[in-house]
Amino acid sequence: MTGDNWSEALPGELPLTVPAIVERAAERYASLEGLVEGDLRITFAEIASRVDVAARAIVGSGVVTGDRVAIWAPNISEWLFVALGVYRAGAVLVPLNTRYKGEEAAYILRTSGARMLFTVTDFLDSDYVELLRLASDVPSLQETVVMRGDVPSNAISWTTFLDRGVDIDPSVTAARAAELGPDDVCDILFTSGTTGAPKGAMLTHGATVRAFDAWSRVVGLRDGDRYLIVNPFFHAFGLKAGIVASLLSGATMVPHLVFDVPSVMKRIVEERITMLPGPPAIYQTILDHPALQDFDLSSLRLAVTGAATVPVEMIRRMRSELAFETVVTAYGLTEATGIVTVCHHDDDPETIATTAGCAIPGVEVRVATDGVDADVGNPGEVLVRGYNLMLGFFENPAATAAAIDEQGWLHTGDIGVLDERGYLKITDRMKDMFIVGGFNAYPAEIENLMMSHSAVGQVAVVGIPDHRMGEVGVAYVVPRTDAAIAPDELIAWCRENMANYKVPRRIEVVDALPLNASGKVLKFVLRDRATNGGQ
Repeated sequence: MTGDNWSEALPGELPLTVPAIVERAAERYASLEGLVEGDLRITFAEIASRVDVAARAIVGSGVVTGDRVAIWAPNISEWLFVALGVYRAGAVLVPLNTRYKGEEAAYILRTSGARMLFTVTDFLDSDYVELLRLASDVPSLQETVVMRGDVPSNAISWTTFLDRGVDIDPSVTAARAAELGPDDVCDILFTSGTTGAPKGAMLTHGATVRAFDAWSRVVGLRDGDRYLIVNPFFHAFGLKAGIVASLLSGATMVPHLVFDVPSVMKRIVEERITMLPGPPAIYQTILDHPALQDFDLSSLRLAVTGAATVPVEMIRRMRSELAFETVVTAYGLTEATGIVTVCHHDDDPETIATTAGCAIPGVEVRVATDGVDADVGNPGEVLVRGYNLMLGFFENPAATAAAIDEQGWLHTGDIGVLDERGYLKITDRMKDMFIVGGFNAYPAEIENLMMSHSAVGQVAVVGIPDHRMGEVGVAYVVPRTDAAIAPDELIAWCRENMANYKVPRRIEVVDALPLNASGKVLKFVLRDRATNGGQ
């Protein structure tokens, strides 16, 4: 099934690089408020100016075209200026998850060969520079810039960094931006897989702009919208459906640091937010909040969700109790630039809740088993082909070949069903991945981390449904010989050694894991056991 049933209506004059989109926004939406953060309120024209200041400082730091530059920080304005400045300088962005611990971050920096790192030392009691100092070496990393917080001796300040661009003529960054083409890599977003080793998906300028121009138009994002970006900038959704989509449509960006219901509802009221995307957990938590009636959320107009099973009743309540005009669901994955299918704004609640919509324009979606297309309504692996696919995994041709076949089809590892309209329903995950509050959690990666604990002999992790988070992890652990495991202590250890969305919600200590004849863990048995409360 292709997305050709949509009118793609891609404007011929739409520039297909992110720096060109920034320039376009500065012209088309020059005087519109583009970014709001605390006392900072700037127009789209001013965003473009600050982006160029950052780009010139990046050039002044010695970064050349194609160099990788990393950001490890929450949703702050400097993140946006640096990211767009990296693109403008012709370099490649490598975002890092703010929930990473030091060793996890070091692995990404080392694997990507990142030359510079932009970070903070004061986010949620985390000092990322110190976490990295305690981790393994990153030979490629030449410099760390602290955007906010105390600056240690092994880093430089934001002000010092910006000073480097003073003597760089604007024509230099303009020339670098002009040299970029649609097929050039704009960022490397790391994603894990069944091997547990994160891999860097190389995504292009053209795919990013084209996909999220289509996404913006289909979901109805428009100039004058006020977009509360709760999705992290380091994620494909926050970066591309957040920053890039806002630049394309002229929506005001209102980044949000940390999601908690009262602060989100307060900002909706204060900033008259119209666009609030996120995983179902966000809306479910707001709907269930006891103080909901104390907030005037009538400005809300548009919601985009997905990433987990969406209750039909929640869609109805979002429209009736939160007064959303438009609620749509979508499906995407990092290897496909974050978007594959999306519902139409006028689809009925049942369709929106039970499907992820149909393919975006120019993208094909198949459901197949062993290369044979499944009949309508029958399950198979979801395959995707189109301009939105990654160029491949960074310096990992074997993993690329395993993911994208010779005919150009990306094998997603997700099991789905297509209906007679071409709408896709995701029913299972071949790769056992589960999604915690919008974050992809990969059992193999979590299991590898837990195996480094001195008392863990074997471990198997499965995801189970959760009312608030969508899904959570349950770990079945076999202790090493003569070792004892206290579940609460092991959970505490996990919290110290992995991002909190990866931490199992529950740990069951068992004598043995269920295996098939070839020795493979029968995860469906464990999943059933976990879902039924250990029975």
